[in-house]
Amino acid sequence: MATGGSLVAAGPCDIYKAGGTPCVAAHGTTRALYSSFSGALYQVKRASDGATTDISPKSAGGVANAAAQDTFCAGTTCLISIIYDQSGNGNHLTQAQPGGFNGPDVNGADNLAAAIGAPVTLNGQKAYGVFVSPGTGYRNDATKNIAKGDAAEGMYAVLDGSHYNDACCFDYGNAETSNRDTGAGHMEAIYYGTNTVWGKGSGNGPWIMADLENNLFSGQAEGLNSADPSQSSRFLTTIVKGEPNHWAIRGGNAASGSLSTYFSGARPTVGGYNPMSKEGAIILGIGGDNSNGAQGTFYEGVMTTGYPSDATEASVQANIVAAKYATTSLNSGQGLTIGKSISLRATTAGYTTRYIAHTGANVNTQVVTSGSATALKQQASWTVRTGLGNVNCYSFESVDTPGSFLRHYNFVLQVNANDGSKQFGEDATFCTQAGLNGQGDSFRSWSYPAKYIRHYENTGYLASDGGVHDFDLATSFTDDVSFSVSAGFA
Repeated sequence: MATGGSLVAAGPCDIYKAGGTPCVAAHGTTRALYSSFSGALYQVKRASDGATTDISPKSAGGVANAAAQDTFCAGTTCLISIIYDQSGNGNHLTQAQPGGFNGPDVNGADNLAAAIGAPVTLNGQKAYGVFVSPGTGYRNDATKNIAKGDAAEGMYAVLDGSHYNDACCFDYGNAETSNRDTGAGHMEAIYYGTNTVWGKGSGNGPWIMADLENNLFSGQAEGLNSADPSQSSRFLTTIVKGEPNHWAIRGGNAASGSLSTYFSGARPTVGGYNPMSKEGAIILGIGGDNSNGAQGTFYEGVMTTGYPSDATEASVQANIVAAKYATTSLNSGQGLTIGKSISLRATTAGYTTRYIAHTGANVNTQVVTSGSATALKQQASWTVRTGLGNVNCYSFESVDTPGSFLRHYNFVLQVNANDGSKQFGEDATFCTQAGLNGQGDSFRSWSYPAKYIRHYENTGYLASDGGVHDFDLATSFTDDVSFSVSAGFA
């Protein structure tokens, strides 16, 4: 490895160029995708004052300067506002706007990703990916040199193979320029998840498939392609590529090994896909009509002109493996002890005698002291458990109602019995960081990392720093989401 954060002598886009299929879009918040690239990788916007800053690699061809982001965002929250195109074509990704899925442009733009939701390391150096929660999306409808019609193209994306759902649609690739479904064959994008409405692979998923509009395809026909396996790699390389009357799905572990081909053959036999009618927009985290119910994590990806060879992709995969993606801690607050009972005291001036508690299913704040009734002490105490939705974070079991956990439902905090579902586990999982106001700890949702446990008018919510709900009010946000952690009352 070269010094100064540079990973390898050639980046993925240098390899594609050498193979005769150059990148026409290159997006990566974790690293530069050309060996000579030293420009901005992405932009973050902080909530405290609305200021923005660009994050670049530490040196040409290197890993993103995560420390610069951490410094800029200290004591507040940040969102990823732009993902820059490194190819020189200006195909930057910005906040996706409403589309056909949302109706007649009345429901507002998609959300932006929290800047700290997906920390990783590359060759031991910290970087951040793009954590897409449901409702989050990026897009560019006015691109340059992206394939249109039946023209050949390739694309890859490195994803978090453990972060997915069954909603439509966590995509990266070529889509409609109108934000609306304009018919079969008007898209060609990588899809990742467990949606089975149109197609699926073997097992229970998740699968790498292709969103070609009006269908997710795992192979030539609608339905099952048993050669498209369920994926289990934490870091996953995903590939879709297409040319006249031929396309392919490929994939592999992004941390080791080689690529496999899950489908390579003629275009789908149902109408509209041969020839293709690609429009040339680029999407991330959403479907072509802005279907935005899916979730996933994106680290890097490119789109090419021309149909890349398997040999070129093998070299790109070797480059990705050499980057040595690895996990790192999701928690930056004080360490919590699994099995220990804790209580959470508000640090907002005027509320410092109040603790996060519950009355039945309703989460609230109540004044609790050592002389309080035993029942109230129990209602304000929580047993720390390993995160139900991600074992690297935490869940909080009610002391007075064993088997019930603190969770959010429509961003309102509740105490509900664990039903064992994937959704419940994710709703009940929180990661820690140093208190945003400099006191105690703040607890952000693992599945919505731009949102934090907050007390607002003595009720518990999952809130963002500014947003559409009353409880997202920016005033006193950093105080309201910072809690002093102590031994539980019970």
